[in-house]
Amino acid sequence: MTKTTPAPTRLLIEDGAAAAIVSGTHGDPFSELGPHVRPVGKDGAAALVIATFQPGADSVRVVDPAKPGKSWPLRREHGDGLFAGVITGRRTLFPYQLEVERHGITRTLDDPYRFGTSIDARSLLRFRQGQAWRAWDLFGAHPASFDGVDGYRFAVWAPHAQRVSVVGPFNGWDGRVHVMRKLHEAGIWDLFIPGLGPDEVYKYEVRTADGHLPLKADPYAFKGEHRPKTASVTVPPPAKVAIDDGWVENRAGSHAVSAPISIYELHFGSWRRVPEEGGRPLTYLEMADWLIPYMREMGFTHVQFMPLTEYPFDGSWGYQPTGLFAATSRYGSPDEFRELVARLHLAGIGVLCDFVPAHFPADGHGLARFDGTALYEHEDSRLGWHPDWKSFIYNFQRPEVVNFLVASALYWLDRFKLDGLRVDAVSSMLYLDYSRGPGEWVPNIYGGNIYLEAVEFLRRMNEMAYGENPGIMMVAEESTAWDGVSRPTSGGGLGFGYKWNMGWMHDTLQYFSRDPIHRRYHHAEISFGLVYGFSENFILALSHDEVVHGKGSLWAKMAGDEWQKFANLRAMYALQWAHPGKKLLFMGGEFAQRGEWNHDGSLDWHLLDDPAHKGVQTLIKDLNRLYRDLPALHAQDCDPAGFQWLQVDAADVSVYAFVRQAEGQVPVVAIFNLTPVPRHDHVVGVPWGGRWKVILNSDAGAYGGSGMEVGFSFEARDEPRDNQPHAITLSLPPLAGVWLMPG
Repeated sequence: MTKTTPAPTRLLIEDGAAAAIVSGTHGDPFSELGPHVRPVGKDGAAALVIATFQPGADSVRVVDPAKPGKSWPLRREHGDGLFAGVITGRRTLFPYQLEVERHGITRTLDDPYRFGTSIDARSLLRFRQGQAWRAWDLFGAHPASFDGVDGYRFAVWAPHAQRVSVVGPFNGWDGRVHVMRKLHEAGIWDLFIPGLGPDEVYKYEVRTADGHLPLKADPYAFKGEHRPKTASVTVPPPAKVAIDDGWVENRAGSHAVSAPISIYELHFGSWRRVPEEGGRPLTYLEMADWLIPYMREMGFTHVQFMPLTEYPFDGSWGYQPTGLFAATSRYGSPDEFRELVARLHLAGIGVLCDFVPAHFPADGHGLARFDGTALYEHEDSRLGWHPDWKSFIYNFQRPEVVNFLVASALYWLDRFKLDGLRVDAVSSMLYLDYSRGPGEWVPNIYGGNIYLEAVEFLRRMNEMAYGENPGIMMVAEESTAWDGVSRPTSGGGLGFGYKWNMGWMHDTLQYFSRDPIHRRYHHAEISFGLVYGFSENFILALSHDEVVHGKGSLWAKMAGDEWQKFANLRAMYALQWAHPGKKLLFMGGEFAQRGEWNHDGSLDWHLLDDPAHKGVQTLIKDLNRLYRDLPALHAQDCDPAGFQWLQVDAADVSVYAFVRQAEGQVPVVAIFNLTPVPRHDHVVGVPWGGRWKVILNSDAGAYGGSGMEVGFSFEARDEPRDNQPHAITLSLPPLAGVWLMPG
């Protein structure tokens, strides 16, 4: 027999508070909803009062699961579904449930307002100090269980919001239903929603100071909806990486400056598509099936994926991300991406991903003015807006923002066991006047143009990344002469492991685009890179940036007619793989893609039916094999002792020659004739006597070249030449590179 709640002599919830809850303007509903011990009745005696907001409900009862049949009806405090009642006979909290009747249907629910916060004081302090490095464990949506009740807990940083709610189909997108609790000292809002399971779509409804109600995706979400939808999705954090046959434990040697590193840069959505299904991109798991055998065949040591953090616009290629903790749902689930990485590791292939901490897009569902203020960005547009990319710049002066970015980098390295991150647009972060004219930037405290806080962020990110994930490689895309990009922070550097050599890329492509008749006047475009070639740990990158926006493909950049374009491209690749520095080539370049890269389509794989294109692919295979197998070509890539010019002044004939060497290893001599005129009886100095053999000729018929007779081996004479004790004579094919080694 249930008892009827006696009618109190005054309202259990004051009119103002009731109206605020119902209108969605109450910023602290935990002060009214859920269980509270408070004075009621004429004598003001303390009693347990339970209140709940159930829009559209006809009636609500409180039930005690431990005592079947025991219940207390709640009184309607407001016409729009606010109920409250005194729980007679109880003065202490207990794990009650709510029976809610709507239109004759009764559902039993757990009340989210009877659960406390899951965030401890230490976590709050660490976040406020910018040191909650595993912030993905603190924020976002996580499966959780409290008092034996399963659900999802949510936490978000929005210090200036008047109210934050979790909304989704589960509550009719009604921001009044699941209003979060604010932990005022840190500006964090949290809520446990019992009964919520995986694959639920959600956003945060943020009530700003001016009363606006933007719907925001979760900055820490592990998954986002498939574009063009923009909500977040409840999923457990990615599972621990499966066994990878010891790759992660032993990868340090694969990333050392003495290791052969040859990177295949890949845009996931346009590498290969499925024509039978409307030309859709491959999924994460399908990519594993196709990419692994291709990488093995080609001999690349690493794959580098362009950004896979969630992003709304395909045309940004991922460089305008909105979900820095979510693997894009375009290609599958986070766990499927994790499996792709694990399978690549099992095949002995390293995995890098692009990471974009420099800026973020202005999309309304993203980070822009997240709580109604410039939270993640800087309020001053001279610091917070990028004029080139029309995007916001992170506020590196705010510890919580730095924490967010460092945690994101650590998340990808930790949860997916990536082998490294290539950090995009580092130059734009280092300089306050980057792409800005006079009066458009704010000097630092010393009056200079260095963004001191961004520099400290980069150093902290690299220190944490290497400290938490031994054996990785952090790579900077940095295009200026900043000193010490790849120097440890302990020595005053930025702490990256490698830096893209943008100067080498620019000069080399410019040289090979010139008519050979004019190359004698631009001879230093090839040789100048060695003036600074060992100032950093360089990667020679021919990346996606060089084959878009009207620049044409690498093949199209080459000077001359069709035959010369192929010959120039083969010679340039032979030069790149012989030149000091690690290697990177964007997809399609390995078989001389003719057209400019199109992110909406597939690479032109049919070109491999043409012997000229197939020949370029065969050349890349051989270059990777030789680079990997011969220590002289890689062991001292970043050490001036590994390189010596033999012929650097032969501008009149556009010939270059140099030796690559490593202590205790057989040297390799590389000679390049970069005119279409064969050079017969060419003499070059060599460091060793005896026989020398040709190990690579980019003009060979197998590569689509002319097949001009060069010979297979040569006897070195005791004749000083090019500061070497010996010399050989050979013929140099047109527009070609020839590699030789003793043997």
